[in-house]
Amino acid sequence: MSLDLSPLQAILDTDCLLTDLESLNHYGKDWTNYYSVAPLAIVFPKSTEQVQKIIQWCNQNQVAVVPSGGRTGLSGGAVASNGELVIAMDKMNQILDFTASAKRLDCQAGVITEQIQQFAEEKGLYYPVDFASAGSSQIGGNIATNAGGIKVIKYGMTRDWVLGLTVVTGSGEILKFNHGLIKNATGYDFRHLFVGSEGTLGIVTEASIALCRKPQNLTVLLLAIPNLNSLMPILEAFQSEVDLTAYEFFSNKALDKVMAMHDLAAPTETQTPYYCLLEFDAQSESELEKAFQVFEACMERELIYDGAISQSQQQAEDLWKYREYISETISHHKPYKNDIAVTPEKISEFLTSVDLIVNERYPHFEVIWFGHIGDGNLHLNILKPEELSDKEFVEQCEQVSPEIFNRLQKLNGTISAEHGVGLLKKPYLKYSRSETEIALMKSVKLAFDPNGIMNPGKVF
Repeated sequence: MSLDLSPLQAILDTDCLLTDLESLNHYGKDWTNYYSVAPLAIVFPKSTEQVQKIIQWCNQNQVAVVPSGGRTGLSGGAVASNGELVIAMDKMNQILDFTASAKRLDCQAGVITEQIQQFAEEKGLYYPVDFASAGSSQIGGNIATNAGGIKVIKYGMTRDWVLGLTVVTGSGEILKFNHGLIKNATGYDFRHLFVGSEGTLGIVTEASIALCRKPQNLTVLLLAIPNLNSLMPILEAFQSEVDLTAYEFFSNKALDKVMAMHDLAAPTETQTPYYCLLEFDAQSESELEKAFQVFEACMERELIYDGAISQSQQQAEDLWKYREYISETISHHKPYKNDIAVTPEKISEFLTSVDLIVNERYPHFEVIWFGHIGDGNLHLNILKPEELSDKEFVEQCEQVSPEIFNRLQKLNGTISAEHGVGLLKKPYLKYSRSETEIALMKSVKLAFDPNGIMNPGKVF
């Protein structure tokens, strides 16, 4: 017997409930593309009050919920496979308020990340959380996964820019956290429970976001380096003299694929196995001079073999292309992604040990390394051979994952640095969280979502 959706339709505005197959397939998945999709329906609320009524209806009818933002996630966190109701936030896309003196923006959860960046720029300010999917991801999804990206080394994660939240819990209560306050020492800060909760506690509907001063002269250095052991000495050398906003890393294999797909010339004359990209705010000639001195010192120590530096904003953007285009380029190969991290000082040791595991266990697979080396976050991408089915490929990759995660566990690393746990990393949560921690997480979920309707089966 099918469920009567007419009471749900009555909650919503016209054309805000979809049940056609094309919509179910589109809104019922994220970028993982590994999982079957079978949602009940897709709804598009336009207010916090509508979200509340939807959640109340779901509790009354024992219908599970999958919150959906820009659907750019890479862990299966927004997949609806078992008749769940997908609550898509696309129509809650308004910037509600701006307070210049506080450098604070208030918005609905469906606002696109790039829209916040552009709004900040128009006000002479800056929203520094940036990543490849900024043009399609939504701030609510960023908050739900505590999105990171390319500038974490200086500016931190999404968590560091959330001043307040309005949420609807799994039990259907509207709660407002922190109200944009800078200081608030009144007990538990539930705002931070919802940041990174992956929609398992409730749905973020509005947020107060902090902005900051805009950098004056972002300058980019792209460096050709001989081996992995150069990475940390280069970072230490530059950090001692200039304030880096980004420190990225990628392999020559990644660079080759980007150049081939996007018809780009080689960034340096010398070809090396690995490259790193540094960005800093050169506010003065002395700052730029310090960077040149460090570069020359690293060349003398043979930590760097070659390099290119931007002389304009356009040149800086062009150098970033070699790094930013990697995810899009390799997406055509359906990569099995590992989003892993250790503390930066352990990077070289970890990279070397995992490279040995990968080369031994994946001798016939093409492996692409890149990542946010400045904060210890690495992206290990195994590319699917054409002759293997998706299922066979994933099964083979999953056989090796425990070996990598065992190594991570010994170094107190994490199985997911910025993509979340979702469905993809759920079996491996024990490598980053103790049994006691997982039990406490389940207790927190029960408090906010007593009927277990919020994104069930995700995280744990």
